[in-house]
Amino acid sequence: MSTSEQHTPDAQDNHNWVDVQNSPDFRELRRRLRSFVFPMAGLFLAWYLLYVLLADYAHGFMSTKVIGNINVGLILGLLQFVSTFVITTLYVRHANKNLDPMAEKLRNELEGGQA
Repeated sequence: MSTSEQHTPDAQDNHNWVDVQNSPDFRELRRRLRSFVFPMAGLFLAWYLLYVLLADYAHGFMSTKVIGNINVGLILGLLQFVSTFVITTLYVRHANKNLDPMAEKLRNELEGGQA
């Protein structure tokens, strides 16, 4: 399809999207997404804020040597990266199990209605 042949949405297309957005399945999909994203974002931000506050106000604790030149601050800093990968893995698992099947169902219903 060339750019001059772009599909312009008509009233029926808009009606379908509004119907999907107002459907119980879509509300459930949104609830499932938010029930994971908001608590996880809050936990990560709290963890990051704790790290920043410790780095700024607890110099003695953060400079405590653990092994050789490796101190608590370095370990907690590296755990920030680890926690990012853990959150990503948990989200992918959650999306594959709880979000994608419902999103696929909604997409099939919407596209099936237009075909």
